[in-house]
Amino acid sequence: MTLDVFKNKKCIVTGGAGFVGSHICERLVSLGAEVIALDDLSAGKEKNVAFLNKHKNFTLVKKSINDTEGMDTLFEGCYAVFNNAASKKNVCLVDPQKDLFVNGGGTLNMLELAKKHNVERFIHASTGSVYGEPKIFPTTEEHPLRPVSYYGVSKLAGERYVDTFNQLYGMKTTILRYFHVYGSRQESNEFGGVVSIFIKNIMENKPLYVNGDGEQMRTFTWVKDLVDANISAALSERSVGEVYNVASSIQVTINSLAENIREMMGADVEIIHNEPLLGDIKYFNVSNDKIVNDLGLSFTKDLWGTLNATLDEVIESIK
Repeated sequence: MTLDVFKNKKCIVTGGAGFVGSHICERLVSLGAEVIALDDLSAGKEKNVAFLNKHKNFTLVKKSINDTEGMDTLFEGCYAVFNNAASKKNVCLVDPQKDLFVNGGGTLNMLELAKKHNVERFIHASTGSVYGEPKIFPTTEEHPLRPVSYYGVSKLAGERYVDTFNQLYGMKTTILRYFHVYGSRQESNEFGGVVSIFIKNIMENKPLYVNGDGEQMRTFTWVKDLVDANISAALSERSVGEVYNVASSIQVTINSLAENIREMMGADVEIIHNEPLLGDIKYFNVSNDKIVNDLGLSFTKDLWGTLNATLDEVIESIK
């Protein structure tokens, strides 16, 4: 299949006004798809997709994936669902019931609607947190799934529902496990990503707060690469029923991240170490061989160059 397949096809992006979702919407609009961004704006922001309102093939629908009343109209004639709506990782510590309600129950709602309306493709956003504390390095998709956080458990529940619909009904599903995504439009509040949180704190001349000793190893992935993974998965027959790590293989400690962002922005704010975060995973070394081999993807390896080049865009999205 080629990119032309999306032209004039209805595509639903849940969490479409969020960080990753808005970038997927942007790409689909450029490909000529009829894009519906489905978002209750509990985490997403209208400003993330405001620039898309000028396009006739884009619509923002302010609705939760747990409120299915009236959704049949949205799903009629839908070609693909990109399921990016989620209760974020830090939310799980505050409200684990909501975490499961959204990440498990909301995913099931979307799958049932997709089945009812014969949606061609269902691309589901999951997370590396389903592995728990990895024991095998580099970590492949075959690693045992032993989550150590409510978030990891609820996202694994979503994965199991997706896999069940593939096995029982032959739905063309693909699961993408995201790892530490960075880029513009990322949430910078307490539920956001560490890159945007650090940048916002520096903008406000506040300290950079690091959980634990800061030697946690992370593999940061550029949001544009994540979009490529979603689009490629929706085009490929090889990806049907598969699970992929979507990770750059860049390895950076949180200490190094804090120090480099501080230097990049010419700031002298203090770095303060807090108590470790409950359920926080210490070390990631993730294999992306499967998605590179199956879908021919390449990943941006230059974290600092990419971040520096897009810093103004990231800062503007935080304001």
